Amino acid sequence: MRNYFILVVFLLSSCQSPHLPEMEHKKMSDKKAAPKRHSVYNRYTLKGNRYTQINDGAPNKHKAISFREPVPVKEPLSRYGNPAEYRVGGISYQILTNTHRYKARGVASWYGTKFHNQRTSSGEPYDMYVMSAAHKTLPLPTYVKVTNLSNGKVAIVKVNDRGPFHTDRIIDLSYAAAIKLGVFPKGTAPVEVEALIGPKGTGPGEKVHFYVQAGAFATEIMAKQLKTKLTHLAKDPVQIEHYENHFIVRVGPFADKKTADGIKLKLAHSGVKGAFSVLI
Repeated sequence: MRNYFILVVFLLSSCQSPHLPEMEHKKMSDKKAAPKRHSVYNRYTLKGNRYTQINDGAPNKHKAISFREPVPVKEPLSRYGNPAEYRVGGISYQILTNTHRYKARGVASWYGTKFHNQRTSSGEPYDMYVMSAAHKTLPLPTYVKVTNLSNGKVAIVKVNDRGPFHTDRIIDLSYAAAIKLGVFPKGTAPVEVEALIGPKGTGPGEKVHFYVQAGAFATEIMAKQLKTKLTHLAKDPVQIEHYENHFIVRVGPFADKKTADGIKLKLAHSGVKGAFSVLI
């Protein structure tokens, strides 16, 4: 939910915990779409319901689970789910730009059938039978080691989603990961989360870049018109990227979020509304 205009949908995870989001392209006409940059909408405030279940839970039918842990590898930042900042329930979250030595303790929960096969924040489909997880601020994807502090069980999971949005909860585990760690069927457990490998640019001596996404269009003509305007407003490079039938207009790169936010403010004062910072 990374460098594109996004619709951030506020879901509820298992155990009734709010669960963020896949961050998706908005459907666009030739006119630029301008979703709110740092807000997320509770699913009950939205029209319609994309889920067939009201409550989350475990599957009714037994299915063999391999519990095969993912092999940590250095991947690019996902195209979705990595805005520099987003808001849920009035709280602002900033995505970490460095995963080196990240280690934290908190409460783990899990999510299951309600979200199975639905799109995650990173754009990947959620598979409750594989070892994955959701985290509020780790860049997507990040591989982490999770230790259940109540029983000593350990598992490696791939973080590819956002959540859980309870103040005392640190990670939302897939159904498979919850079983392996002994979090299921209880529902929650105290855990330690340690980052093993984050996306490219987030390790020791590496740097991610910040961009300001100024627009996303269905046609290249509209994108070029905005690029021309931005070229006169900012001295920084302006580029157009064609991705999934949309033409994305970005300004940058910038070394830090503060600089990117300054450009975003400058564009807003010049009439370019709806721009937001992203990590690439």
